[in-house]
Amino acid sequence: MRDLMAFIARNLVREPDQVSVVELDDDRDRIFQLRVAPSDRGRVIGKEGRTARALRTMLAVASGRTGRKAKLDIVDS
Repeated sequence: MRDLMAFIARNLVREPDQVSVVELDDDRDRIFQLRVAPSDRGRVIGKEGRTARALRTMLAVASGRTGRKAKLDIVDS
């Protein structure tokens, strides 16, 4: 799932070499922290958060088979 999020984010931004996804394991959940260049944050979040919502939806579908919830955080670099 980490690779999926990184692949999609790299194709959305103008500086794909600055995309990184860190996976953190909680007891019940997985948290994916997506970092992009400051100039590309708007591209990943999208208008009214639509792109971020779509990324979170895809992550939820992909994690459905594991039985654990997955969360996506877009964090500042």
